Amino acid sequence: MEVHDDHFSQDETDTEWLVEVGRRGWIVLTRDRNFDKNQIELKALYNSGTASFVLTGSQMTGPQMAGAFLSAMPAMLRCLKKLHLPFVARVTRAGKVKVHLTSSGIIRKLR
Repeated sequence: MEVHDDHFSQDETDTEWLVEVGRRGWIVLTRDRNFDKNQIELKALYNSGTASFVLTGSQMTGPQMAGAFLSAMPAMLRCLKKLHLPFVARVTRAGKVKVHLTSSGIIRKLR
């Protein structure tokens, strides 16, 4: 696991760092709930070829966020195996995963 601030400056825009994340073949884990609503960022996401898992629960501690992603890991791995990149999936506090956007427009829920 890589931490954003270890590789990119805090003021670097999502459109800038996503290109590099895609080039490196990394997967995005974020708690930025507006990440998939900004059309410029979505275009950068699709152009970078990344998979993005967005934690939807607000006001969670670090350990709670880690627990949600760990609970969601089996479904996240299924997404990575079954879906073409790029895509955006939402991860709930309970670890449920719902694919929100894909390059083909498919929206589905994987448990």
